[in-house]
Amino acid sequence: MLQFMEISVEQMYNIENKGHEMGFLKKFMMENAGAASVRRLITKFENIESKKILIFVGMGNNGGDGLVMARHLAGYGSDVTVVLLGEPEKIKTEESTWNWTLLEKMPSVKLISGSNPSYDFNPDIIIDAILGTGIKNDIREPYASAIKFINESDCFKFSVDVPSGMNPDTGEIANSCVKSNMTVTFHKMKRGIPTRKDLTGELFDEKIGIPPEAEIGIL
Repeated sequence: MLQFMEISVEQMYNIENKGHEMGFLKKFMMENAGAASVRRLITKFENIESKKILIFVGMGNNGGDGLVMARHLAGYGSDVTVVLLGEPEKIKTEESTWNWTLLEKMPSVKLISGSNPSYDFNPDIIIDAILGTGIKNDIREPYASAIKFINESDCFKFSVDVPSGMNPDTGEIANSCVKSNMTVTFHKMKRGIPTRKDLTGELFDEKIGIPPEAEIGIL
């Protein structure tokens, strides 16, 4: 029954840290999360070649998952644009920075960055990789405008880990929140996410290679 247990954000954070200490680095978790998300999209659409895919990424590890997705989607022939909601030198984690520098070497992916991006896009799919599980306060710019654009866009919307703006422990939302058609969360379901199917759309929980031993003493 353990695999069906819903967990808290703090428990997930501790499991990730313990897995990292065991040698399963967070860089690998990020890679597997992005790859699993792309597989879900392919299952949904079958053929994503030439689809126009717009990925909004924040400055933390949720954004890093989106950067991994960009690389994989380019490999499948998608027309990928990444909008980093800030400056590259202010990306918060080593793992996300590493994935951004990889994309900088890939002309197949269009990169946009800065705190005031243009919103002149007409995508087939939008990927929300803006804010992950650590949300605590109201949504501010430039995230607020990105979420507004996502919700007003007439296309398929996909959230990485949790719709940006939702508290994954409680299901409560901030002053704005992405409304998605599909959400893929990782390792184990965070307890508040299934309470908001109106915001998550189709909901999936994907394993990302974290050893079950990393749960010992935490769950």
